[in-house]
Amino acid sequence: MFPKIIKLILAIVTMGYAGYQYYDGEIGNGIFLTLLTGMFILLYYKNEIIVLAFLKLRKQDFEGTAKWLSRISNPESALVRKQQGYYHYLHGIIQSQTNLTQAEKHFKKAIQLGLSMGHDMAMAKMSLAGIMMQKRRKREATALLAEAKKLDKQGMLAGQMKMLQQQMKKI
Repeated sequence: MFPKIIKLILAIVTMGYAGYQYYDGEIGNGIFLTLLTGMFILLYYKNEIIVLAFLKLRKQDFEGTAKWLSRISNPESALVRKQQGYYHYLHGIIQSQTNLTQAEKHFKKAIQLGLSMGHDMAMAKMSLAGIMMQKRRKREATALLAEAKKLDKQGMLAGQMKMLQQQMKKI
């Protein structure tokens, strides 16, 4: 994993060299270097380790996800604010399997830092609502579930939200 500043420096240098290649008449090289610059800029906003951790999580490999996340030694300085949110979001998902108190802390931190996608934020709030419900804090769980409903515009989490509401009625 490259630090953020190195990614920006590489993007500036490759864009400058791409401009030189355009000027020199080497259009193909200029196009390739422009695409390479785009890759460096993309990696500035989407951390490669977090992307690999999401791929492991998609396969339900929680140990592999934790292994990839452990490669980020200092998330506060190595990641952009939204990436820090996803870092804590992934830790919250991993911890929700074993330690609800730690999962609650990670989900709250992820919500505080923010997540780029609305459905990710809805999932974080819904997971936090589930944790609150298990801890018998029904008022907080109801508020979080209502916020998650507002954020889930495509209705991707509707079935899970209905199930949580039915479980809340039993409490």
